[in-house]
Amino acid sequence: MSGITGYVFDIQRFSIHDGPGIRTTVFMSGCPLRCVWCHNPEGMSRGPLLSFVAEKCVGCGYCFRVCPREAHRMADGASHVLDRAACRACGACAKECSGGALELAGREASVEEVLNEVRRDTAFYESSGGGMTLSGGEPLMQVDFTEALLAAAKADGLHCALETCGHVEYEAFRRVLPHVDLFLYDIKDTDPKRHRKHTGADNTRILANLRALHDAGADIMLRLPIVPGINDRKDHFEGVAALMRALPNLRGAEIMPYHRLGESKRGRFGLRLPAMEVQPPSAETVESWKATLSDSGVRVVG
Repeated sequence: MSGITGYVFDIQRFSIHDGPGIRTTVFMSGCPLRCVWCHNPEGMSRGPLLSFVAEKCVGCGYCFRVCPREAHRMADGASHVLDRAACRACGACAKECSGGALELAGREASVEEVLNEVRRDTAFYESSGGGMTLSGGEPLMQVDFTEALLAAAKADGLHCALETCGHVEYEAFRRVLPHVDLFLYDIKDTDPKRHRKHTGADNTRILANLRALHDAGADIMLRLPIVPGINDRKDHFEGVAALMRALPNLRGAEIMPYHRLGESKRGRFGLRLPAMEVQPPSAETVESWKATLSDSGVRVVG
């Protein structure tokens, strides 16, 4: 098998929300966007990130001794401080941390190593119609690794899904298209200026890639991350409906309501992202979004 390696920050077994059936979702590092609501901010970096929760520090001092860059220090002789500028996320401190204050997110792995973990639940895939899903981050940021992993999984007879933000060169899609059974394609905002404001890039390339992928015969499910006060707008829902009319072979659209999981991660990974003053939507609000989309002719899934 190919000796190509890549970076992953999580492998989640028994996933039921990332494609059909029971699946194993491989979360890959690196993303070209900077969504203000991102719930996997540890996936933004193409390499590992160090999580540090000072409140969990038990004061054993091992991290001070093993860090090759002296990134750990005591402030005022009492508080454990991590110097993010000095840290290179080598993971030496995390290996020694007994209190769970330090953890490394992101590791280099080979195709065979990842696939061996995925294979552990083959019986569940066969009984449920499930398989492997690549997510992130953005899997196509590591297109060599992603292509090799998908090809190996398909050779094993696995159903393969790929979640993407779409903001990559179309050549990456062309390379993986033969190995992907289902694309889970994020549409974050149909207005280009608002898309840039909230993700760092406009949606021109994303929509062009969606059209090209559709015309190439790919099986595509739209995924709509909806954040109250940001993209729960009538014109956005109308834009999604227009996409569905223009691309009639899309499987449908799935609403992904905002949740606050990403907020707790920002501080512990040292990420400087805008504060989110947003509450997760109620179940009634989510149902109203679904109804609005359905009334506009969108095939809402879930």
